[in-house]
Amino acid sequence: MKFENVLPLLKQGEKAFRLGWNGRGMYVVRQKGYPDGIPSNKQTAEAWDLKEGELFKVEPYLQIKNANGSHAMWVPSVGDIFAEDWEIIC
Repeated sequence: MKFENVLPLLKQGEKAFRLGWNGRGMYVVRQKGYPDGIPSNKQTAEAWDLKEGELFKVEPYLQIKNANGSHAMWVPSVGDIFAEDWEIIC
């Protein structure tokens, strides 16, 4: 599947991955973010010069589960955008 076919499915809550990725168990999801804000924890408050508990607004974003089990914000590479080996996790 092409990325332009996967993106609408990610927006609907599906999980997607590429057959060409080397790591096992990797996939991407859309996070809805917190457009109305969420109280900032200590780490976020310190990073953004906020008071702990102050509302922190986050726009929607893509997040990847890495092979080692960690998670990170994710932006597709040019290779990911033009790849045709995307799959949806059923």
